Amino acid sequence: MQDPAADPLIGSTVDERYLVLSKVAHGGMSTVYLAKDLRLHRNIALKILHPHLATDAAFIARLQREAQSAASLSHPHVVQIHDHGVGPQHAYLVFEFIDGYTLRDVINQRGALSPRQALELLDPVVEGLAAAHNASLVHRDVKPENVLISRQGWVKIGDFGLSRAVTTNTNTGTLLGTVGYIAPELAQGHNGDARSDIYSAGIMLYELLTGVQPFRGTVPVAVVMAHIQDDVPAPSLAIAGLPPVMDELVRYMTEKDPDHRPANGAALLEDLRHIRQTLTPAELDFGGTPLGQRPVVGSNANTEAISQATSAIPNDATSVIAAPNFPTSVLPPSSRLYTEDSRTDMYDAGNTSAAHIGASSYAQAGDGTSAPALSKRQASADAKARAKAAATPQIVLGPKNPRRRALLWSLLVVLLFVVVAVAGWFLALGPGALSTVPDVHNKTVAQAQELLQAQGFELLPTSNVFDEKVAAGFVVATDPGAGESIRKFQSVTLKVSAGPVLYKVPAVTGQALDAAQKLLTDGQLAVGTVTETFDEKVPAGVVLSQDPATGKEFRANTKVNLVVSKGPEPIPVPALAGKTEADAVAALKAVGLVAAIAPERVNSLTVRTGSVVSQSPDAGNLKAGDTVTLTLSKGPRMITVPNQVGKQVDAATKALEDLGFKVSVEKLLGGFFGTVRFQTPDGGQAPEGSTIVLQVI
Repeated sequence: MQDPAADPLIGSTVDERYLVLSKVAHGGMSTVYLAKDLRLHRNIALKILHPHLATDAAFIARLQREAQSAASLSHPHVVQIHDHGVGPQHAYLVFEFIDGYTLRDVINQRGALSPRQALELLDPVVEGLAAAHNASLVHRDVKPENVLISRQGWVKIGDFGLSRAVTTNTNTGTLLGTVGYIAPELAQGHNGDARSDIYSAGIMLYELLTGVQPFRGTVPVAVVMAHIQDDVPAPSLAIAGLPPVMDELVRYMTEKDPDHRPANGAALLEDLRHIRQTLTPAELDFGGTPLGQRPVVGSNANTEAISQATSAIPNDATSVIAAPNFPTSVLPPSSRLYTEDSRTDMYDAGNTSAAHIGASSYAQAGDGTSAPALSKRQASADAKARAKAAATPQIVLGPKNPRRRALLWSLLVVLLFVVVAVAGWFLALGPGALSTVPDVHNKTVAQAQELLQAQGFELLPTSNVFDEKVAAGFVVATDPGAGESIRKFQSVTLKVSAGPVLYKVPAVTGQALDAAQKLLTDGQLAVGTVTETFDEKVPAGVVLSQDPATGKEFRANTKVNLVVSKGPEPIPVPALAGKTEADAVAALKAVGLVAAIAPERVNSLTVRTGSVVSQSPDAGNLKAGDTVTLTLSKGPRMITVPNQVGKQVDAATKALEDLGFKVSVEKLLGGFFGTVRFQTPDGGQAPEGSTIVLQVI
C-alpha cells in the first residue's frame, strides 16, 4: 500500500483546471485520483497515465481517438468520459466520479451470490456493453474492477477507450490485459470484437455465482493458457444445486470459438432477461454465501489499491475506479502461447521468472522443487524431442481379420452406392426434382390444380384473397410465382380470388355536409353529385337524402350522391304603400307572410284615410311566417283658416302658406291696390294642403 499523502500530485492542479484531492486507486496503466473541476465546480475521476505510456506519441494519438469515440457514448450504465488531455508532464482522462464501490468489493465481501443477485448485477453491465457495441465500441477489459456501483445503486461500466488504445500500443504483438478475464482470441494476439467482451462477462458471471474465478494460478501465463485451452467449468461443480440453465449460460458466453457466443451485448441481454423470467423464485434465490463464510479467493489478487473493501461495504467507502484484481501483465506474441513452447520467459519485460506450461493449464506449485533453467537451445531441443516422442506410436495396430474387414468395406461401398443412387433419383426424377411453376392466372381452382399436378406438384393449398379484376373463384396468382423453379415436394399455394372488397354505405342523412363527406371517404367510398334544395324545416348545410341508401355494399371509390338543404326559401317583401288595409293584408297572406297593423295612424296629404302610409320592413327577403307591420293613414291634418280680408296680398299669402295651405290669388279691377277684398273660405277649418282663394283689388 502506498501512502496517499506522500503523492506529490495531491494538492496540485493539472492543466490549470483539475485540483487533485486524493488518490483513489493504482493500476497497471494509470493512477486514479479524486479531483475537482475548477471550471464546472464538480468532482471528477482523474486517470493519469503512467509515464511510459504518456511519452509514447503514437499511443497518445490513439488514446485521443479512442477517448473521442468513447465520449460520444452516453448511457446510464456507462461511465461518461468528460475530457482528455496531454500536458508537458501528464497524459490524462477525465471521467464522471462515481461515489460508491466496485463489483470487486461486492465479490470480496459477499463471495458467491444467488442467481437472482448475479443476474441483477450483470444485467446493467450487459446493457451498457450493448449500447457500446451498437456504437461500434468494444471494451476489451471487462472485469469486476471496471464495474462501478454508486451509493444510489446505479451500476456502470468504465474504462471505455483506454484498453483498445493500450492493446495497440506497440507493433511487437504484445498484449496488455487482465489475465483472469481475457478472451482466448485476445490472448492469442487477435484484435477481438464484441464477442470478446461477452467472454469476459461470462467469466465475471462465473465468479459472481461461485465467488472465485474459474482459472487460477501462481503465474499469469498459466491462467492465460487455461483461457486458451481449457473449457470454463460449470458453476454447479463449485456450487452444487445451481440451476442447469446457469451452467448453460456460462458455457454459452465462454465458448472458445467466438462464433459460438452471443453476437453482441444486445443478443446476450435478451437471453439474460429471458432466463430471469423462466427461473422459479426458488431457483433464482438458490445459493449465495452467507456473511462470514466468504470463500478464499485465489492468489492472484495482488493489485495495488489505495483503499480496499472491508468486511462490509460501508456507506462512506472510498470509490475505487477500475482497480484490477490482477496486475496488468504483458504477454508475448500469440505464436508463443501454444503448448509446444513449454519453457519460455513469459511475464513482464524484465521479469526473469520462467513459466513452465505442462499438460495442465493450472499452475503446479508447492512441490518444493524448481526445474533447472534451460538455455534457448536446450529448450528448443527438449521441445523437438518431446514432439518426436509424441509422434511415435506406442501400440502397433494391425488387421486381425482381413476377410471381415473386406466384407465390411464391400457392404460400405454398396450402401454408399445405394444412398447415392436413391439421392440421385430423388433429386433428378423423384419428388426432389426441380420443376417450373406454370402460369394459372385466371384459371378455376380445378384447372389450376390439374396444370400443377401435371408438373409434378402435389401439395396445393389454397388461400382466399380479394382482387378487383379477377372474378371470385378464379386463381389470382401462386406462391411461389409462375416461372419459378422449385422442388416437386414443395407446396404451391393457390391464391383464389374472393372478388373485390365491398364496403358498406354509411348513413349520412341528417349529418352536416363536411361530416358526411368524411364518413364516406373513411369508408373507402367517394362523394358524388351534391344537390342543394330549399327546405323549410332542415337547416342549411345538412344532408336531406343520399343515393345509394345506407347498408348497401359497393366497391371502393363508388360515388354516393347527396341532397343538401339550403334552408327555408326566402320571400321578397311586397310594396304595400297606398293600398287599403284589406288589400295589403291579403297581399301578405298570399305570399306566406303575416300582416300586423300599427296601433297609431298618421296624417297623410297623399294617402286617403284607412290606406297604408308605410310598412316595416319595406323591402328585402323574409321567410314564411315572418311579420310585416303596416301603418295606416288618417287623412290630412285639419287647420283653422284665418281671415285675411283687408291685408296686403303678399302678407296674407305667406301667412296662409306657413299654415300649410295653398293660396290662389284672383285680381279684381287689376288689383291695383294689392288689398285682399274677399277670401274663400274665410273661416272655419280646412284640410292641410287645401287651396284658399284670395280676391285682391
